[in-house]
Amino acid sequence: MKPLTAPELRGTWGTLLLPINDDESINFGKLSEEIDCLIAAEVDGIYSNGTAGEFYAQSEDEFDRVSQLLAEKCERAGMPFQIGASFMSAQIALERAKRAAQFKPSAIQIILPDWSPVTLEEAITFLQRIAEAVAPVTLVLYNPPHAKRVLQPRDFAALCEAVPPLAGVKVADGDPEWYRAMQPLLARLSVFVPGHLLASGFEQGAHGAYSNVACLNPRGARAWNELMKTDLAAALEIEARIRKFMNDYILPFREKYGASNQALDKLLAAVGAWSDVGTRLRWPYRGIDVTEASALRPDARRMIPELFAND
Repeated sequence: MKPLTAPELRGTWGTLLLPINDDESINFGKLSEEIDCLIAAEVDGIYSNGTAGEFYAQSEDEFDRVSQLLAEKCERAGMPFQIGASFMSAQIALERAKRAAQFKPSAIQIILPDWSPVTLEEAITFLQRIAEAVAPVTLVLYNPPHAKRVLQPRDFAALCEAVPPLAGVKVADGDPEWYRAMQPLLARLSVFVPGHLLASGFEQGAHGAYSNVACLNPRGARAWNELMKTDLAAALEIEARIRKFMNDYILPFREKYGASNQALDKLLAAVGAWSDVGTRLRWPYRGIDVTEASALRPDARRMIPELFAND
């Protein structure tokens, strides 16, 4: 697969959610079917081993097997794909990135080392070594709100200058002032925001989403992304309803049960029922009872029918 540059890194990307058996092993049969469903949904790309892919809970053999399965299927289908080589340890992340690069992905996703906050200089040297090890594959930095160091626009500017293979970032989105500060970088760096904020982000210059909306319905998420290019007002109105559904029906599980982001993403997939992923997480984390999805499904289709129009 050709490495993607910043101007090419666009759109709605679907995440691999890790199907977990009752004995906590990975169900690779269901994972294979999930990849087929994402390819059929014609998302802009697929990525593995993000938060919802439970990268932190995989053995190295499992990481390699997931990466190989994704690479083989996407290469065969001509589907862009990224491999997440993230890990809390810089040393393990480096080794994962080296092995991931052998599959020639469109890009490799990475997080900053996560036990102690890194300085900007340490972040630069970390990304420089990763980039050197995986060249010519480009990098995407995942910098979520719970990172030990949440980078600011001036930090991204320094990273762009010091690490030319850095093609994209995944962030939590920002207010208008944040977008104004990022404006000089938007031609150089692809900015990806949360899926449910994509229309408002697109309006301010964001380029795409590693999308929780694609967890709910990948085909509908891609169609919504296309609508933004022709009728942004209509897309923004849909976003308002997506946000309300998330706030009223999904986020309460975080408040009531302390559910993690990965638990919420798997719940969304169960509500959408487009692939048999299940809601189980690997120990010690707890997923949300799959029966909750059946109760939420009519509400999702009532509030945001556009996402399910092509089912």
